[in-house]
Amino acid sequence: KCPSGWHHYDGTASCYKVYSSGENYWDAVQTCQKVNGSLATFTTDSELKFILAQEWDMEERPFLRKDQRRLWVGYQFVVTNRNHSVEGHWEVAYKGSSEVFLPPVPIFGSAMSENENILCAQLQYFHLPSLRHHGLHSWYAENCYEKSSFLCKRSQTCVDIKDNIVDEGYYFTPKGDDPCLSCTCHNGEPEMCVAALCEKPQGCQQYRKDPKECCKFTCLDPGNWDSLNVVSYGIVV
Repeated sequence: KCPSGWHHYDGTASCYKVYSSGENYWDAVQTCQKVNGSLATFTTDSELKFILAQEWDMEERPFLRKDQRRLWVGYQFVVTNRNHSVEGHWEVAYKGSSEVFLPPVPIFGSAMSENENILCAQLQYFHLPSLRHHGLHSWYAENCYEKSSFLCKRSQTCVDIKDNIVDEGYYFTPKGDDPCLSCTCHNGEPEMCVAALCEKPQGCQQYRKDPKECCKFTCLDPGNWDSLNVVSYGIVV
């Protein structure tokens, strides 16, 4: 349901990936768009808890702390008053079809400029497992031109047995134990599946099915190693 390196969440039928390359907010937006996604927003508290509980694959970078990390996400803080303290409200940077919740009052980042009226959201989470599983986190409103890791979110998609992304309506063999299965991709799910029936390989008593190719076998008979990769063609039912 997700390309390699992405985390799938059933609750939203979405895929998520952290990029630790260190980009400003606007560059992060473009990077997410290139993979058919957007900076992540959250529809429920359960979705946020899922994100916080994940062990993200993060490279060591000079701007990253080892115990806690911050990620650009798809919210912006609009400053409306700076008289005595900074006041304003959150907005969703890129509105989608789903309802999203807005973060609470943020912590204001140290790099915030006095002239900036738009700040960008960073979700801080803890990298250590003992803290990560408690869901501890904070929300920051930060200068949008600071470099940071970021979290992309995209709709789930069909992925074939060779880890290729499949477009809507196309036939494909989904990941799993049966390379002889052929399905149609519909809303990121395999539907209307049919399977091929394979004849047993000739002249081989013990054999193993190939996990990647339909009706292809490896003969395991003693003294018959020259008969590797026996192929037998079947029919679709």
